[in-house]
Amino acid sequence: MPETGLNDPYEAIRPYRDQEVAPVLARLLQDKELLGALASFRLGRLASLFPALCRPLVRRTLSKQLQGIDDVYGMQMVIKHYVEQMIADTTGGFSVSGLNALDPSRSYLFMSNHRDIAMDPAFTNYALNQNGHDTVRIAIGDNLLTKPWVSDLMRLNKSFIVKRSVSGPRELLAASKQLAAYIRHSLQEENVPVWIAQREGRAKDGVDRTEPAIIKMLGMSRDKRNESFGEHIAGLGIVPVAISYELDPCDALKANELHQISAQGVYEKGEQEDVASIAQGIEGQKGRVHVSFGSPLGAEFETPDAVAAEVDRQVIRDYCLHPTNLYAWERRTGRDRSELPAGLYTEEGDTSRAAFEARIDALPSSHRPYALDIYANAVNSKLKQLQAAE
Repeated sequence: MPETGLNDPYEAIRPYRDQEVAPVLARLLQDKELLGALASFRLGRLASLFPALCRPLVRRTLSKQLQGIDDVYGMQMVIKHYVEQMIADTTGGFSVSGLNALDPSRSYLFMSNHRDIAMDPAFTNYALNQNGHDTVRIAIGDNLLTKPWVSDLMRLNKSFIVKRSVSGPRELLAASKQLAAYIRHSLQEENVPVWIAQREGRAKDGVDRTEPAIIKMLGMSRDKRNESFGEHIAGLGIVPVAISYELDPCDALKANELHQISAQGVYEKGEQEDVASIAQGIEGQKGRVHVSFGSPLGAEFETPDAVAAEVDRQVIRDYCLHPTNLYAWERRTGRDRSELPAGLYTEEGDTSRAAFEARIDALPSSHRPYALDIYANAVNSKLKQLQAAE
């Protein structure tokens, strides 16, 4: 029997265990809201016209797909099928670098840049699985778990909950300590890798920067009597990860938000806006996608700021530029790519300049600079890094 209550201090935030999978799936198959959402996604207007007919149809289809699934691995293999279909339908190709230098037998804390709510950990996970590594436990904010069935689905896929909605400094401190302890427990006691974003929200402007607060949170699990801060960081096995998309499916949504913040000083997010962004990120065209894995951080770092700076250095260095980044940089700066230093990490793309220009020009004129920056700032970050190293 699984531990509960005082014997399981992480019960409220951890992913579901193997013995919990079947009961959770049985519950989900009876959830009218989930069935309705899936019916709407698959059947469109028909689902709104005849919900009572469509929900049983979806339930039968789902029951067939989930038949015999009674552990986490089986559930992830079902999800893998959908990820592979998504890659085939919405990308121009998927590539990986850096994984050959990592040991598949040890657990790492993969800390990635954050461009897409669902796709960043999904692509990281797929790269790991395809190259003989264990899949990760995924840190996900409770602000995204707006429905019980959403929480169930996430926790079936090895997600654990980051409590962002707690109120009061004591509650926040307790939640942060619990989160730090659970991440360390996963890595060092259960030898399970973990994925966490380098910042709380997506880098909507295309500037990838690590929040030192994330590193401070991780430091809360350090045994101050027996290990230095640097030793603690080395023990976590932090590996920076740079994920790059040739096309950002949410670029228009992000540009609108950035424009409103600039023009009005504030942006009011819709109630289901995060859910809409997740759907857009999954369904939208991404062009070519690349995941670069960096090198584990050692014990030489003495402060959270120093750790954040090293994660930034590796993410910017290893970020794979696509032609869309160069198109946007040229249009934003009025310069030519021939002026860029040789040796920038780039790969071929599927999006022509004409197609990219048409994508940008389809937006309101006031939104276009922000949309261009989503792509161009990756180039700017590399240039600043090279200039700082001179």
